[in-house]
Amino acid sequence: MAENQILSADAMPAGGQVTRFATPASTGGFGALRDITNQPAVRKALPALALTAAVGIAAISYFALSTPAQAPLFQGLAEGDKAAVADALQASGINYTLDPGTGALSVDAGKVHEARMLLAGQGLPKAMPSGDAVIASLPMGSSRAVEGETLRGAREADLARTIEAIDAVKTARVHLAMPEPSVFVREAREPAASVMLTLQQGRSLSEAQVRAIRHLVASSVPGLAADSVSVIDQSGALISSPTGNADQEMFQLQMQMEERYRQAVITLLTPIVGAGNFSVEVSADVDPSETQSTRETYPKDDRALRSEEGNKSTQNATTQGAAGIPGALSNQPPPASQLANTPPGQTTPPVNGEVQSEETYTRNFDVGREIAVTHQPQGNLRRLSVAVALRDVKGQKKPAAADVAALEALVKGAVGFNGERGDVVAISSRPFAESPEAVVNFWDEPWFFPLVQQVGAVLAALLAFLFIGRPMIKAVKARATEAKEQAEVEQKLLAATGQGQGQSRGAVPVTIEMIEAAPSYEARANLVRSFIRQDPERAALVVRQMIQERANG
Repeated sequence: MAENQILSADAMPAGGQVTRFATPASTGGFGALRDITNQPAVRKALPALALTAAVGIAAISYFALSTPAQAPLFQGLAEGDKAAVADALQASGINYTLDPGTGALSVDAGKVHEARMLLAGQGLPKAMPSGDAVIASLPMGSSRAVEGETLRGAREADLARTIEAIDAVKTARVHLAMPEPSVFVREAREPAASVMLTLQQGRSLSEAQVRAIRHLVASSVPGLAADSVSVIDQSGALISSPTGNADQEMFQLQMQMEERYRQAVITLLTPIVGAGNFSVEVSADVDPSETQSTRETYPKDDRALRSEEGNKSTQNATTQGAAGIPGALSNQPPPASQLANTPPGQTTPPVNGEVQSEETYTRNFDVGREIAVTHQPQGNLRRLSVAVALRDVKGQKKPAAADVAALEALVKGAVGFNGERGDVVAISSRPFAESPEAVVNFWDEPWFFPLVQQVGAVLAALLAFLFIGRPMIKAVKARATEAKEQAEVEQKLLAATGQGQGQSRGAVPVTIEMIEAAPSYEARANLVRSFIRQDPERAALVVRQMIQERANG
């Protein structure tokens, strides 16, 4: 620690001994800062500096807390598209932030849609090039392999752009596996394709949409079957099921049948009992088996003559004379002739006095035949069950049995009730459990969080001003008051030394006690100057002695 040594005229001994007076010096950084703040110019500027610092702290707190939430604009952009998007946003006056970790562009949550519309109007981000552009960029003189790959890439790009036109699809990538035809291969491989879809947030594709995408790709590539097209989403899940899945098709058929009957009952009961006053459940028992039977029958007495062949011959039989003993018995006529069935090919022996005929025929008949084929496909409804619960409203009369029976008849007519099939329709009136009303908390409202941000920013600014700025202002005012008091004391000391009133030098000699009683550094410095003016020789002696001591030390 350095000490300023001042020689007092009153304490100067005759033998040259010097009486030392030590004034406290600034120590360390705080002392230097104190010395700076003790300067008159700095002391006068402290109130303005404190007020500026308080306002600055409040402003920083406000802007730090009132900054709106950031939302990602696009993710996974190429660096070229990212630079073009950043330039477009900057030119449009929309502030953006760049995540140093992921490189994603973010804007204010309230300006996401505005920024996207603005960029879409400028064609940003640039989509995948069309097939025409790919073909147009094909250089002349390319080999057949390069040309084939370029054409395949153009086809993939066109298919991807077509699939991206679906609302739920954000981006699409198509890969075609098309083997090269060769005359040296006996069994050529069939072409295949795979589609990678990135769906919009919170969206999904139905089974019909997936089948449509598969058929779209298959119809665009010659020789490609829909079963050979695989579709996956951004999570790697296969969303294209085989078309021949019988269980899945049967389940979908059952759900469709139940939904159709349910909608029929709901449409019927809504205008009668009112929406929300009933509940409907339908269960359809669908036969998943498929049967086919063939039956051949021959109807009785159902025949027709197709063809007939034969011949017929006749001849007269010879007459024999009377024979036997003459008399009554021998003269009687012969008995009546009897016809007998003669098998074909045999000749009936002639009878005396008759004409003999012979017939030979071959007849072919067609017999009637009936063939019936019965085919019963899958999805036959074996049994239908419908349950309807009516709501008993408090304070109202319970529905009568006749009313319930009338509703039951209406429901049976709506679903096509068949008692032989074993269908069941059950209607019951019961009180429903009261569902709690959905309570929307005010903090879930979209305006709450921005309001909290604004109010928090204002409170932070006020707290910063009250607990930081205001104490600083008070301290500055206190120091200003103290400085004013010190200035008055200095004026009095200067008046005592004769400087403030134009008195002659040395009118009041400066002593060590006066220097020690100085309230500030400035007053002490003035007293030291007065001491030097009133006795320069002694002051020079003091300076010389200080230099010698510093050199020896």
